[in-house]
Amino acid sequence: MKRINVGCGMTPTVGYVNVDNSFSIKLSKFPWLVTLLYRFKLVSRAQMDYIEFCQKNQLAWADVTRHIPVESGGADVLYSSHMLEHLDRQEARLFLAEAQRVLASGGVLRLALPDLEKNIRTYQQNMDADQLIDAVFTCVPRPRTLAQRIRMLLVGTRHHQWMYDGSSLCKLLSAAGFSNPVVLAAGQTTIQNPGPLNLREYEDISVYVEANRP
Repeated sequence: MKRINVGCGMTPTVGYVNVDNSFSIKLSKFPWLVTLLYRFKLVSRAQMDYIEFCQKNQLAWADVTRHIPVESGGADVLYSSHMLEHLDRQEARLFLAEAQRVLASGGVLRLALPDLEKNIRTYQQNMDADQLIDAVFTCVPRPRTLAQRIRMLLVGTRHHQWMYDGSSLCKLLSAAGFSNPVVLAAGQTTIQNPGPLNLREYEDISVYVEANRP
């Protein structure tokens, strides 16, 4: 049985299959092209660092709304941190259907996402609308230069497409056919022997939900 970290970014988990849809993973296969893009300022220093990180950590590329590179029923855990909010509603449903496919019966899906409820509570305390909009990360700046437009075509936008709280996330998982959805405190899990999995990732801003494949 396998354990999968979907949308791992720069926090892959040792012993897990670590996948991400970042174009940087594809670029990491062509160092000469990366050097050229950097020379013309089409990738940033931060993107260069991530491309090198992908090379060193052997991350696998996948569009998880279409296919997770694991056989059907071949995984007992699927973990995803701060990835689902980057999918629109239809893409989220497609990802959850694919998660159903790869998980074995009784397998655990664990999701960590930015918690909309925490953002709303902060807004109610300080009534700072600008801080709220900045925190939910849903507004995409328009590219204004040619380099910015090309960079947008190459790497896309990393802004949020939807926001959730614990209740709405449990509702989504139930509608997708998962059983026993539950909101958990940071550090808690129903996964047996989670190993090195970070159960407190982005603890200050996250909601954690787990559910089972029936």
